[in-house]
Amino acid sequence: MNMKKILFIFFTFHFSLLTSLAQTLEVVQAKVNAGRTGFQQPITATFELRNKGRRKLVIESVKPDCGCTAVEFPKEVGAGDKFTIKMTYDAKMLGHFQKMAAVVSNGSQKPVYLTMRGVVVPEVLDYTGNYPLAMGDMLYDNNELEFDDVNKGDTPMQEIHVMNNGEGPMQPHLMHLPPYLSATTKPEILEPGKGGTISVTLNSDKLRNLGLTQTSVYLARRLGEKVSKDSEIPVSVVLLPHLQDYDEFSKGLAPQLQMSSTDIDFTDFGGKKKKTVELQLSNVGKTTLKISSMQLFTTGLKVTLGKQELEPGLSTTLKVTGYADDLQKLRVKPRILMITNDPDHAKVVININVK
Repeated sequence: MNMKKILFIFFTFHFSLLTSLAQTLEVVQAKVNAGRTGFQQPITATFELRNKGRRKLVIESVKPDCGCTAVEFPKEVGAGDKFTIKMTYDAKMLGHFQKMAAVVSNGSQKPVYLTMRGVVVPEVLDYTGNYPLAMGDMLYDNNELEFDDVNKGDTPMQEIHVMNNGEGPMQPHLMHLPPYLSATTKPEILEPGKGGTISVTLNSDKLRNLGLTQTSVYLARRLGEKVSKDSEIPVSVVLLPHLQDYDEFSKGLAPQLQMSSTDIDFTDFGGKKKKTVELQLSNVGKTTLKISSMQLFTTGLKVTLGKQELEPGLSTTLKVTGYADDLQKLRVKPRILMITNDPDHAKVVININVK
């Protein structure tokens, strides 16, 4: 074997060895401020991690630095998958605390250290009823904004109430607002233990299309904070058509939508991955019924409408297919929206029951 082949084999083996030993355990945030808690009221910090390698990650142990902290973690993680490790401090000592845990796995040559900190006070108010949601040391009460039955020219407002459960000042705000939304926070700076309100106002004149408009904004605790899936606030707006010209006489000559049902049950798929339900739509009015828009609030559904225009006395079929895996993962309630020229049914919502 010549020298070139020997060197090639050596460097190939050496590169493979280095690749296999490269760190594949990635920590999104190694230090978490868990905020304030009361005496003997355990508090939990959640750490986000990812296996960025091409093989299965095996976590051998997660060792906290004292018996006052409990840990929760998966034993194995698939290639490329995200996962969480939770540390819970028993809060049996007053004052500031900082606890560490060493993560030993085949994804790093050395242990990876996670740190949680916070403060235990003699007594802390229970905010869970008023602020059921948490993002680190910020508590809040609303993770979805809906502007329903909006007419052109309306400027409705929704609110998100926030609470600073941390140790230092906080400046909560919304990021990535579209042109038709504006937001103000009062007070702009939240001191520890204080609450505030984020008011979100819709300018309907800046909406382009009738029916459903959807976007996402992102809740932040401080200026410069990065967006993430956990901070996402879905926003939906339903803009109604202008049907003010129908008086009582002309309503008698208008189209009239009649449906077999406005509810669909997808609670039982019978062990199958998908299920299809059919609804009948009829025009029992005097003039042509037009369905100008049909939109979905979420993924996990597929709709097929036989006809978008129905002459008086005619019917069509709406087929709705639900996909079991996708529907079970949704954060918000799945629905279907229809916009029609029936003055009594300008907006029709078909509710999807998945639980």
